[in-house]
Amino acid sequence: MSVDGEAVRLRTEADEPGWEVDPDDEWGVAVLATVGRQLRLRRESVGMRAADFAVAVGYGEDLVYKVEGGKRIPRQEYLDKADEVLGAGGLIAAAWEDVKKVRYPKKVRELGKLEGKAVEIALYECHIIPGLLQTPEHARSVIGAAQPPYSPDDVERMVAARLARQSVFERSPAPALSFVLEEGVLRRPIGGRMVWRQQLERLLEVGRLHNVVLQVMPMDCDTHSGLDGRIELLKFPDGTAVGRSDGAFNGRPIHELKHLRILELRYGTIRAQALSPRESLAFVEQLLGET
Repeated sequence: MSVDGEAVRLRTEADEPGWEVDPDDEWGVAVLATVGRQLRLRRESVGMRAADFAVAVGYGEDLVYKVEGGKRIPRQEYLDKADEVLGAGGLIAAAWEDVKKVRYPKKVRELGKLEGKAVEIALYECHIIPGLLQTPEHARSVIGAAQPPYSPDDVERMVAARLARQSVFERSPAPALSFVLEEGVLRRPIGGRMVWRQQLERLLEVGRLHNVVLQVMPMDCDTHSGLDGRIELLKFPDGTAVGRSDGAFNGRPIHELKHLRILELRYGTIRAQALSPRESLAFVEQLLGET
């Protein structure tokens, strides 16, 4: 097949691994079904066969049928090209705002929604740098190290989902954010020296924001109440809250006041044992200078 004398290889379903919608994600299934239906109706309204449409957008006919049937998550470039070919005046391209959220795992979307509503977020991490603070390169290295390994496409989807949660830093009014990180985590050069340096620079950037408190738990602190795993607390404008702890309550979300108080006590104790915010930023600066 050629266009203007040049060979064109249409991208098929096999070229787009990992872009299936989770059948248990009811909202995602509904979004893709709606978008797919609109694509098919517009294509048929202009009298274009699926095979001709496939050539026009540069994808295989099998993938066109999958997208129109709500079985595949289209990329932004697919929707942009379809909008142009079908003369939709931006209506199809605009569907990307919803479609892009379907790419993210349901649990990540739900977490991002909670973080987007919270007026206070408090997080202690013992093994990794929190996703809210990770650079794209650091996130890619962490996710890519999983065993069994994710496909390259799945890695990119998960990185995109993690970065999307960082819109919490752009909210107005800004939420109060508190992080406590282990010194040992900051010393691990995940992704290589350059990625490590960029991550430390990101921590300094975020730690200097007026609504962020960043603290480091030094390795010479022989014991503290966070040794059994991460602690996360989110508080909302209506006075409600949700918490989670790897060690306590089996990592499940908790809402009961008495359990939330336990997590608040543990987190408060951890903060008291960690370096002060000023000492913590000075430590990160020192570590950056050593790299």
